[in-house]
Amino acid sequence: MLADAVRIARWAADRDPGAGPLAEEAQERAAAALDLTQDQVRASWDRARLAGLVEVHDGTVRPGWRLRAWDSDDSAVLRGWVALFDAWSLVHPAPEDVEPTTVAEVVEAVPQVLSLLQLSAGPVTAPALLDLLQQRVAELHEERCEVPYGPESAAAGAEDAGGLALAVEATAPVAPAAPPAVPLPPLLDWALEGLAAVGALILGKGQATLTPLGNWAVWVKLEQICVAAQSPAGNIEASAEHMLRGCARLTPGPARAEYRAWLAARTVGSAISELLSVARGEDALLRGLAFEALRVVGAPAEPGVRAVADDSSLRPYALLWLAEYEGADPEDVHEVLTREESTWLWVDTAAAVADHGESELLVRHLDSAVQGNVPTLLREVRAVGHPRTVQVLVALAAAHPDPTVAKAVRRAAFQVHNGEG
Repeated sequence: MLADAVRIARWAADRDPGAGPLAEEAQERAAAALDLTQDQVRASWDRARLAGLVEVHDGTVRPGWRLRAWDSDDSAVLRGWVALFDAWSLVHPAPEDVEPTTVAEVVEAVPQVLSLLQLSAGPVTAPALLDLLQQRVAELHEERCEVPYGPESAAAGAEDAGGLALAVEATAPVAPAAPPAVPLPPLLDWALEGLAAVGALILGKGQATLTPLGNWAVWVKLEQICVAAQSPAGNIEASAEHMLRGCARLTPGPARAEYRAWLAARTVGSAISELLSVARGEDALLRGLAFEALRVVGAPAEPGVRAVADDSSLRPYALLWLAEYEGADPEDVHEVLTREESTWLWVDTAAAVADHGESELLVRHLDSAVQGNVPTLLREVRAVGHPRTVQVLVALAAAHPDPTVAKAVRRAAFQVHNGEG
């Protein structure tokens, strides 16, 4: 289904990375190089874009994460096909002589058609599918119909029982006019042909059957709906920042369930961008939680996480994420960080504890430092240049029960504040 799309995407990425979309001359060269007709090149290029194998930004083309992971990650292949499945109405354009609003209604009704096919677990006749399509389109008309009402003055002036009766009668809904007839039989044929074109259906004489891939896709969509409905903290419609704040006091299990519910209600790309945007903010707690949510995202987040690894404030988080993604042992994962990066992460985590935790947690956080002793830790903390160093040291000095340690920490805060390093 996507083999030629992968070939054309790789050819485009190799010929001139960053070049623009395939012009006619490039299509001719691609056809010759890949032994395809120009029509096949155009169709495969269109599928490559719809499946996320290539991305076009400001007129330049670059390989998508699915193309880079195609040979090593089965989920990249399945996600690519699901993206193509979702775009079936673009793969197989609608008849030009039909109103766009009517086409949109049919597209919106197709999930019910697919559900019937899935529940039937076998062939479904065209008349049964047409009947369901007609019912769903009629429901959409009814849902969108603006119900006219009578004069408002009749209701406003009704103060006694008789007046109330008149008001009810005056404001009774007027039955909407029947929707105009729409050519649903040919549009059903178009929808079924489009779904067959992306491999979701097998068409027979007067009937249609879901393919195993199509059956799996319907289950995926149902699962996404169920996951989205299981939002324990009720943050599914919130921004990434508000969702993460809502997860701050959840234990890891419920927090991951919340991340999954929030992610299920969004496109992967927009969710990743929003989480990384929050991670760049000033709240260290949200930074850590954003990367926990990105762990739930998994492989699709890899390019975005790799891209922020050069940002000093995100680098330790990004390197740990990438090490875990690449299969590092959890006990050894911190070895990917330099001493300086580990110190930066210690200060950043301490800032999160100071802002949102209890003083006892901040004192216990000393034990997680790689330095092993307070004097060395303070010396390296002063040198690392984290913007929250002074606040962290002041909070630690105020919380520590040992007067000697508290004094040393307070002195270090004073030195950083005065630029003594």
